Amino acid sequence: MLKTFSQVASILALFFAGLTWSFAQSPNLEIEQLTENTFRHITYLQTEDFGKVACNGMIFVSDGEALIVDAPSRNEDSEELIAYVQKELRAKVIGVVATHFHIDCLGGLDAFHQAGIPSYSYYKTVDLAKEAAYSIPQQVFETKKTLQVGSQEVILDFLGEGHTRDNSLVYIPSNRVLFGGCLIKTLGAGEGNLEDANIEAWPQTMEAILMHYQQAEVIIPGHGKTGDQELIRYTQELFSKK
Repeated sequence: MLKTFSQVASILALFFAGLTWSFAQSPNLEIEQLTENTFRHITYLQTEDFGKVACNGMIFVSDGEALIVDAPSRNEDSEELIAYVQKELRAKVIGVVATHFHIDCLGGLDAFHQAGIPSYSYYKTVDLAKEAAYSIPQQVFETKKTLQVGSQEVILDFLGEGHTRDNSLVYIPSNRVLFGGCLIKTLGAGEGNLEDANIEAWPQTMEAILMHYQQAEVIIPGHGKTGDQELIRYTQELFSKK
């Protein structure tokens, strides 16, 4: 009987490991669990060209500390997100990363600053955000930076231009999760907003990601469903046709 119970438990563990869990928080915030320690936060941005757009961000939690990747576009949504992490995930938010200068990454950055939460970005993001009169990240990196969240490391990286001149990546080695943001497209997506894009460089940047992050198993795009390495190859092919 004990052996049978153990077998059933093992099967259930494998089954649930392949699932993601969604928790609707409000009309403006959704949380989806991707791995034991990694979550996707989804908020919404009303745009003139694309209508109401769902925007992805990431939450990583380790030993009572949390790092948020990409702020929502509105301060009120950021406040709700911070409150969720503190109350439901029981973690202190120790930082927020803006992966590029567009409003869907740093529109709600001021709410983090007002809460005493430091912000990080690639150095070009600061210059571009200033030009656009957006909120300014506080701390910058030039090529690569490692942050400590609880007992785990988080890697901030820049491997080339694409969606913008400053689009950076965030990688969680312990969970093998890569947040590509708007640099990486979900399967079936169109080209999206190309106003600040470097289309010629985009395929080469995807090649660099494939080389540097072969071990990544979960890929989070800026918009749409998460996936695996196929999202990177799809994005590379999409812009290789140009």
